[in-house]
Amino acid sequence: MVFRNLEQSVVDNQHQYRCKREVVTSLFRKLGEHFPPIIFLLALLSAFPPLATDMYLPALPLLQHQWQVPLVTINFTLVIFFLTYCAFILVYGPLSDRYGRKPPLLVGVGVFVVACLFCAMAQSPGMLIGGRFAQGAGAAAASAIVFAICKDRFTGQQRQRIFIQIGVIVAAAPMIAPVLGGWILALWSWRWIFLLQAALGTLAFIGVVRMRESLQSEIMPSFSEVAGSYFRLFGNSRYILLLATFSCTCVPIFSFIGGSPDLYITRLGFTEQQFSYFFGFNALAFILAPLSLSRLVPYVPVTRIMPGAFIGMLIASLFLLCPLLSLPWRLTLPMFCLTFCFSFCRPAGNNLILEQVQQDTGAASSFMVFCYFMIGALSMWFFSFDWLDKILVLAVMGIGSSSFTLLMWQVARKRLLLPAGEQARADG
Repeated sequence: MVFRNLEQSVVDNQHQYRCKREVVTSLFRKLGEHFPPIIFLLALLSAFPPLATDMYLPALPLLQHQWQVPLVTINFTLVIFFLTYCAFILVYGPLSDRYGRKPPLLVGVGVFVVACLFCAMAQSPGMLIGGRFAQGAGAAAASAIVFAICKDRFTGQQRQRIFIQIGVIVAAAPMIAPVLGGWILALWSWRWIFLLQAALGTLAFIGVVRMRESLQSEIMPSFSEVAGSYFRLFGNSRYILLLATFSCTCVPIFSFIGGSPDLYITRLGFTEQQFSYFFGFNALAFILAPLSLSRLVPYVPVTRIMPGAFIGMLIASLFLLCPLLSLPWRLTLPMFCLTFCFSFCRPAGNNLILEQVQQDTGAASSFMVFCYFMIGALSMWFFSFDWLDKILVLAVMGIGSSSFTLLMWQVARKRLLLPAGEQARADG
């Protein structure tokens, strides 16, 4: 009798184990269907710019005090990253069209890891600027080629869904990075921030090594064809017009990213950790916006969603001037709304831009990111000057860029090439 009960108990335990295993397996299968492993690698690569900038934003006032240099000099470590990043993006795109996506991506990620280690050892602003120069050169490969890989692997509305999924995951980076950077500063030193970036870069390098090549073209384009890719893009009026429309949306966002440490820490008197919470709250909009877009886009055509996002950016910029709100909320709340609207329109905007090209995908992806970040870097540089009322300047930049985008959209939307399903809904 005892042995029979013991045997039955063993059988019941085995049955419970199998049931639990089936539940766990089913959960991972569903997760894999919605978020294939390649999505997480592409998201990590896409997150290189926010990881390389937002994580060490809390350290900027500390570095200024430690090295006794003007804030403009320290802010140049941000600007040089984006300038180099933009320049090298134009190189990696055509190279990926000729040699495949993996080789230039491996080179770029490897440079990024070495540059992070160099930044961690910097003993002066000049050394840090040099390390940031190399960081930008390496990170450019990730951003330039990620969109091309998406274009290779996915089509139409599926690619738009992938862009939204990547956007949701990447959006966590600007929210978590400054908080993590603030805690690292409190517990250790700013050098550990760059060591953590090196570790994340190493993880991405391993992922790229294991990734299969996505460019399946059997005919390798010649150097003359690769070199002429940008000239062909400039002849694509739909691509250029739509790119000009969406690129200006980043003006107030980059200005805020570069100027937020000065605004919150230097001018409003908050600590580095308190600043990281304000910045993390603003970055929450980067997560909520793509999630909201994913819920809305099955029911509403993208061509009807876009104007609402642009108008939202304009209204949020006007609220930066609202005297009824006291600081810091007169800055924090409108910037949250502005960031939400920007992040809401960007995944679908990227997909629309790439939908206008049928060849030179790598170059088209590179030039798209180049325009975003070059305009952003120039905005960041302009905003870094010692303006008397920086919130007023931020409001004017937001109002101007949003108004320009709305006007350009009225022209661009009449000439769009839409994915087949999206075209049918727009016509309906």
